[in-house]
Amino acid sequence: MEECSSDPHDKSGLSSILKSLEEKAIKFLKDELKKFVRCLDQNYPECSEPQLAEENDLDSDGQMQKSCGREGALKITLYILRTMKQNDLADILEKRQLMLQYLHRIKSNLKQKCECVFEGKAKEGQPTLLSEIYTELYITEGGAGGVNDEHEVRQIETASKKRQTEDTTVKCNDIFKPLCGRETPIRTVLTKGVAGIGKTVSVQKFILDWAEGKANQDVHFIFALPFRDLNLIKEEYSLIELLHHFVPELKSFKFTELFRYKVLFIFDGLDECRLPLDFQNNESWFDETKKMSLDVLLTNLIKGNLLPFALLWITSRPAAASQIPPECVHQVTEIRGFSDAQKEEYFRKRFSDQSLASRIITHVKSSKTLFIMCHIPVFCWISATVLKRLFSETDRGEIPRTLTEMYTQFLIFQTSLKKDKYMNNYETKLNEYSKELLLKLGKLAFDNLEKGNLIFYEQDLTENDIDVSEASVYSGVCTEVFKEEYGLYQEKVYCFVHLSIQEYLAALYVFLSNSSVDLLETAVDQALESKNGHLDLYLRFLLGLSTDSSQTLLQKLLGQTGTSSLNIRKTAKYIKEKIQENLSPERTINLFHCLAELGDNSLVEEVQRYLNSGHLSAEDLSPTQYSALAFVMLMSDEELDVFDLKKFIRSDKQHWRLLPVVKNSRTAL
Repeated sequence: MEECSSDPHDKSGLSSILKSLEEKAIKFLKDELKKFVRCLDQNYPECSEPQLAEENDLDSDGQMQKSCGREGALKITLYILRTMKQNDLADILEKRQLMLQYLHRIKSNLKQKCECVFEGKAKEGQPTLLSEIYTELYITEGGAGGVNDEHEVRQIETASKKRQTEDTTVKCNDIFKPLCGRETPIRTVLTKGVAGIGKTVSVQKFILDWAEGKANQDVHFIFALPFRDLNLIKEEYSLIELLHHFVPELKSFKFTELFRYKVLFIFDGLDECRLPLDFQNNESWFDETKKMSLDVLLTNLIKGNLLPFALLWITSRPAAASQIPPECVHQVTEIRGFSDAQKEEYFRKRFSDQSLASRIITHVKSSKTLFIMCHIPVFCWISATVLKRLFSETDRGEIPRTLTEMYTQFLIFQTSLKKDKYMNNYETKLNEYSKELLLKLGKLAFDNLEKGNLIFYEQDLTENDIDVSEASVYSGVCTEVFKEEYGLYQEKVYCFVHLSIQEYLAALYVFLSNSSVDLLETAVDQALESKNGHLDLYLRFLLGLSTDSSQTLLQKLLGQTGTSSLNIRKTAKYIKEKIQENLSPERTINLFHCLAELGDNSLVEEVQRYLNSGHLSAEDLSPTQYSALAFVMLMSDEELDVFDLKKFIRSDKQHWRLLPVVKNSRTAL
């Protein structure tokens, strides 16, 4: 079609322009009127926004022009309705269109906040689009939601043995759909998962898909209120004031109108909550407009006293999940992280060099401990960071095969990055600076390990002799170890990249600052006394750091360190004595991991010789070897369909040592 003349003196050209303008204006108004009519229809969802996906394809200028055009069309429509004496319809249309404007702004802001991820790093540099790297995580029905009395690494080991075919799986966007044939509506979903397993990323993807109009469009408003941001609230708020604090766009909107719509609250990171959440003693509260303490507000919202028809999604590490009373939770899901196939997919996606990806996959698979840990996405990233560097170096030294070796190499790599950033006289100052840095971070890690704190605020840093300016330097020096970042609403917080890094640094701090002869044995006793095993991985790291191989690695950072090999042999003997005692199966299994970190596999090798001989019988096994058998079976690649317990039990006194194998078998005889 030929372009119309733009010469104002060309009457035929101007007439053609006006005709085209009239046709387009009428078409635009007709299209808008259809939307306004749908908006006035009682059966039409009041808060749906079909234009959002369309506007996502426009640049900012295009969005602004289209928005101005819609605003003009609305004014014309309202004017005509009122000249027709249809004031009620005009008021309804104006109110609903105003709501759509608020919704559009909220969705746009959430989309901007959630569309990028920063894998293992603070929010700096080039971000990665979530849509480009997201892999659907393995989410299952999570049972009753009670506390799991094991260390999280032990839970990962258990989960790695379970058959995926036996689980009821859930897609992230479907968590509010009833499972297992349930018909009752779901108000509150509790999603459990160990640190670094992907809870926050799942929340981010859920919000992003909603904001882009791809899923859960029956939900009108999503309010994401992470506990790391809520921890900073000190004043009393009413519920509506709290929402205004986090979502200023709502300040000019009447709360009575807002709560007529379907609303979802997302409380991410229950384990980071610094509030008591006293469900038993907090007073009941039913008024959304009256001020109350945040603790009272949250407990009443979760109970359903406030906004009983609102949806709630709470995420938590397993150890903190029991803070929510079971009667307040209608569905529990669990994020299991990566399946074995997804682990390989991760490494192949991460590296364009597929031969390098294959070498890394082969090495990780060669160590059962490392491969199990790769269920955690963050550990996949740590392994990829370390192994890429080591496989790319000509003189690379030993490739890590234990957890301690992997984390030590990771720390060496991260702290060495400051050579170019901060240190001119690198060779002479590195050891002194590194030790001071690591001791301060290690003290912060150790002091907060007992409290279960993963997120730190300025007060936490001050209590550990770290000022805010130092923290900024540390997060710059060790970008991928300790990071300065922001909550969803831009409140500054600090954290270690993962709980396991915090546990490693806590162990390193104790190792460097404690010269006690009985340090290792005392640490063994402390870990065994823990009810929930929260010191299990810390103990494994502490023992691993005392080995000759770890001390050789640490010399690159800190100069000469360490305990004698005699101490290590003495500690290994002490651990074997403890294995003979009536410890829980979980503590016993961890002690075998501890022996592996010390390089002592004698008990395991003894049992493997029995197994290989084909003549294993109950009479052959000592109590310690029973436990070793359980460890060997748990760490094997084979899945047990049937475990014949009678074949191994010599007496009732020993059968408990094989309970972990029973739990991970489909059938036990």
